Amino acid sequence: MNKANLVDIIAEGTGLTKLETASVIDAVIAVITQKLAEGERIELRRFGTFSLKDRKAKVGRNPKTGVVVPIPARKVPHFKPSPELRKYVVDQQEGLAAKAE
Repeated sequence: MNKANLVDIIAEGTGLTKLETASVIDAVIAVITQKLAEGERIELRRFGTFSLKDRKAKVGRNPKTGVVVPIPARKVPHFKPSPELRKYVVDQQEGLAAKAE
């Protein structure tokens, strides 16, 4: 699924135009991106939490040349699904597996 598919599905379900729906999706993504960049944690109840995780500095290796490359410590975006989302996904997968048998 890509953004265009998501826009189509949401537009059908809400009665908004595809242009309005795309604008809303873009705005949500922009706010989440901006707040993460500011170091904030975003919690969407019954969906999940967006946050930043610390990655330690480490030493990597260029696979082509074998040269050792230092990789600095940094913060990376992280998503943790809610228990409700996890349960729903697992239940749906189990249902699909049962139908396949």
